[in-house]
Amino acid sequence: MSTNDTFLAVFLGSKTGPKMAAWNALSEGERRAKEQQGMAAWRAWVDKHQGAIVAMGGPLGKTKKVDQGGVADIANQMGAFTVVRAGSHDAAAKMFEGHPHFAIFPGESVEIMPVLPIPGG
Repeated sequence: MSTNDTFLAVFLGSKTGPKMAAWNALSEGERRAKEQQGMAAWRAWVDKHQGAIVAMGGPLGKTKKVDQGGVADIANQMGAFTVVRAGSHDAAAKMFEGHPHFAIFPGESVEIMPVLPIPGG
C-alpha cells in the first residue's frame, strides 16, 4: 500500500455523551427510522467516494489494551475506521464533511490522519 496518498479515518463518539444520550432516548421506532436513514446516507457516501476507498473498514468492537502490566479491557471513543486515498490531507478530510456518522448517527467526529511510511522500510 502506497502511503504518500493514503489516509486512515477513525470514527469517534462518546458512549456516554449528550449525542448518545439523545439517541438512546429515542423510541425504538424513531431509532430504527434514523438507522435506516443513516445507513442509506452512508451507502450514498460510499458510492460517491468509491474510487477513493482503499479499505472499507468497519465497526470496531470492544478494546483490549496491552502494556507492561498485561492485558486489560478498556473503553475508548473509536467506533469504526475506513482507509482512503486522496491528493492531500485536506482533500481526505473534506471527504468526511457532513458524514452521516455525526450528521445522522450519534457519532461526534471523524479524525483523518496520513498513513506514513515505516522509517527505514
